[in-house]
Amino acid sequence: MEDLRFMEEALKLAAEAAEDGEVPVGCVIVRHGEIVGRGRNRRETGKTALGHAELDAIADACAKLGGWRLWDCTLYVTLEPCPMCAGAIINARIPRVVYGTSDKKAGSCGSVCNLFSMNYNHHPQVVSGVMEEECAALLKDFFEKLRLTLRERPKWRRPTN
Repeated sequence: MEDLRFMEEALKLAAEAAEDGEVPVGCVIVRHGEIVGRGRNRRETGKTALGHAELDAIADACAKLGGWRLWDCTLYVTLEPCPMCAGAIINARIPRVVYGTSDKKAGSCGSVCNLFSMNYNHHPQVVSGVMEEECAALLKDFFEKLRLTLRERPKWRRPTN
């Protein structure tokens, strides 16, 4: 099935992100069976709150296709999009979103809220749970390793003025 093939590509990008110490989220954007955008989390390496996989992939697809409307594309992402990324999906007019695992803390396609069901001018179709176990396992493994590392570090304290 096509959804599995493209989610596997998103998982590869998520694994690359994990290798760089980033939360392992990967995303691909597909048009007519071809990947036109790739992205992965880069918040830590880029030192930016905007370094989400979906934004990276949307920017890549827009550059490759020469426009901001991705109305004939499907976005595949390993983790349910947050509010910022759901907003970018709406703004890019992406008609179909496929994600792997839910995000109970920030998911905006049904877990915390569903921005796609609100009174916006665009309402993408959502398919959830594609390769859910693999996507969730990658995140779980990453955070387990991170917790072990953080226990060994000195505690961060806000600088006093």
